[in-house]
Amino acid sequence: MRLLSLSRSVIYEQIRAGRLRTVRQGRTRLVPAAAITTYVDLLEQEAQKGGNR
Repeated sequence: MRLLSLSRSVIYEQIRAGRLRTVRQGRTRLVPAAAITTYVDLLEQEAQKGGNR
């Protein structure tokens, strides 16, 4: 949440939408660093596509 500056509810929304990958360790849901990088790359791609219209 802190790295992406997003609220908890937005993070969970992105997880449910399949846009942010997580792993489970027991009852804890973890977001790997690689998943954050992938998510930011996705946001950059979407921003570029939006600018090309």
